[in-house]
Amino acid sequence: MTAERRSTRILAVASGKGGVGKSTLSANLAIALHRLGHKVGLVDADIYGPSQARLMGSEDQKPVARDKKLIPVTGAMGVPMLSMAHLVEPGKALAWRGPMVSGALGQLIDADWGDTDLLIVDLPPGTGDIQLSMVQKHKPAGAVIVSTPQDLALIDTTRAVSLFAQADVPMVGLVENMAGYACPHCGEISDPFGEGGAEREAATLSMPFLGRVPLAIDIRRQSDAGDPPAAGEGPHADAFRAIAEKVAAWLEQPASA
Repeated sequence: MTAERRSTRILAVASGKGGVGKSTLSANLAIALHRLGHKVGLVDADIYGPSQARLMGSEDQKPVARDKKLIPVTGAMGVPMLSMAHLVEPGKALAWRGPMVSGALGQLIDADWGDTDLLIVDLPPGTGDIQLSMVQKHKPAGAVIVSTPQDLALIDTTRAVSLFAQADVPMVGLVENMAGYACPHCGEISDPFGEGGAEREAATLSMPFLGRVPLAIDIRRQSDAGDPPAAGEGPHADAFRAIAEKVAAWLEQPASA
């Protein structure tokens, strides 16, 4: 690793199960940390199913290379980012084996990130080749785990936490996503995925609980439109900001350096 690479800390955002909103959380966490004054970059490490280009409104951009290193494109609010979606044709399937995937991950992470001091790396769900390459070759400073409150997701959350624990990657904390739905007509809160499961699981695993993000149609609409809610104002932006503030406080601790 170069001196430049060592000066940029990596924060992995992971989940044991797909469909829990990890990529949406990653994009909005990057935006919220940027708004808090951090020099943040975003890497979409889901090589087979990249989504950050859509979430960050950068689908029409293509990175160039300089001195054999990729130059990140510009996402929402000026956050630099890279995704395989910027490098392949839209809709094209990547039938790559492990070594090629690990090589692609290395190119994204070891790009020319300039003065970026923190890389948010949106990992694919599970505990496969990409996750192993991440913890072995790129050694994150910490990991944020995302889950919904339901038991089925929390079972896989434990596996994700175990992977990082085995690699001695510190746990920043656990986020509960899709945590309650407010009826747009009457305002009543319902809990289609359960309530408080991730917070209880965090306590069981002796790790910090970072907060909740609601199940809200506006978050889905803005995400599909490449307009991350964390870039605006209101209760949804506040939810992401509160999580980002806890992550920022963790990053400022001497032990996380």
